[in-house]
Amino acid sequence: TPDSGQSLLHCPDCDPHHWIAHGCGHRHCPLCQNDLATAWLERQKRKLIPVDYFLVTFTVPSQLRSLFWHKQRDCFNTLMQCATQTITRFAQNAGAKGGACGITAVLHTHSRRLDFHPHVHLIVPAGFIQRDKKRWISAKTKHLFHHKNLAKVFRAKLLEQLQRQGLNVPRELPAQWVVDCRHVGGGKSALEYLSRYLYRGVLAPQNIVSNLEGN
Repeated sequence: TPDSGQSLLHCPDCDPHHWIAHGCGHRHCPLCQNDLATAWLERQKRKLIPVDYFLVTFTVPSQLRSLFWHKQRDCFNTLMQCATQTITRFAQNAGAKGGACGITAVLHTHSRRLDFHPHVHLIVPAGFIQRDKKRWISAKTKHLFHHKNLAKVFRAKLLEQLQRQGLNVPRELPAQWVVDCRHVGGGKSALEYLSRYLYRGVLAPQNIVSNLEGN
């Protein structure tokens, strides 16, 4: 908004000119942090290898959201660790015989409707590295890993870690959790999607109703 100061852009060869508001720098601003997001995206694109990629999403059930809201630092760290450990375990048990896989993980805390909805996205290449033989092994399945098996292992890991930290885990929890594993081609589109919310808040400009004294 103009509260952050403005610059006038004007072309000497034509009449049109317009004002550009300076960035406020606040992490929840929908317009700021674009440079950081763009730089992250370019770094991740340079890491891509010429193989197919999968986007694996681990979602926390609604019964745990209250706990995650009140213990965000502990719970978010545990969520990220358990999600990456689950994928790592499946890679080690895959046909690569002890293979290791690449992972790019990004935490999201809200849904598109702005509801508190903690989940983590992992971009995983469709293959593994055999460390002992230094050889690349392509995944033999179009689904990489079965989503129900991923959900079962992830559920056990997350509940074990939360209880080990002494957190008050609700007793009534669903037996089946949601893990989505989908093919995303070369990976660029998935990275672009994740970069939108990596440094910026979840509010879009059209969602801002008013600005009263900077609040």
